[in-house]
Amino acid sequence: MGTTQAPYTIYAESTPNPNTMKFVANRWLVTNDKSYEVLANERDGAPSPLAEKLFSFPFINGVFIAGNFVTITKAETIEWQDVMTVLRDFISDFLNTEGNEVISEAFLNESVEQENVTELIAGTSSAKTDLDDFDKKIVEILNEYIKPAVESDGGAIEFHSYEDGLVKVILKGACSGCPSSTATLKGGIESLLKSMLPEVREVEAING
Repeated sequence: MGTTQAPYTIYAESTPNPNTMKFVANRWLVTNDKSYEVLANERDGAPSPLAEKLFSFPFINGVFIAGNFVTITKAETIEWQDVMTVLRDFISDFLNTEGNEVISEAFLNESVEQENVTELIAGTSSAKTDLDDFDKKIVEILNEYIKPAVESDGGAIEFHSYEDGLVKVILKGACSGCPSSTATLKGGIESLLKSMLPEVREVEAING
């Protein structure tokens, strides 16, 4: 006899980006340790049926999905107090409807380079895939010290490349376009990397 899973429940959290809200679930939405960002104007090959449904709301500009949360970026002309409850209930209803997929199974099973797919969807240039030992050190630091804090704010950071002291990263979700992202990038991420890896002289977000 199978175990019946509890229904999804959703609550909303504000983020440092005033146009972005984080909707957190009581269960995992993505279990492959990857993140998926879909922008309203760049949806060719989009991986998420949930994102497609959310784009039926004309004021939604972007959807970011990772772990147990969905981050939604809205147009500046709309106030969260007018739409937050509607979106929370919409996501909950979608997740609790049998047969609905957060990320399409067909997409997950495709034999494409999954590491690059979110960058292509988000409209940024492809990240470096042939990492050398120094690149891997940077990725380890980002994953251990930076990623948890960024995800708690409804976003994500990914390593793009390193060359001549310059680390390039990709910001997604709430971090992309956030007014405080530059300060976080310079005051937090850059300082940490420079203190742990003296070779690093600067960190730059290629889409921030």
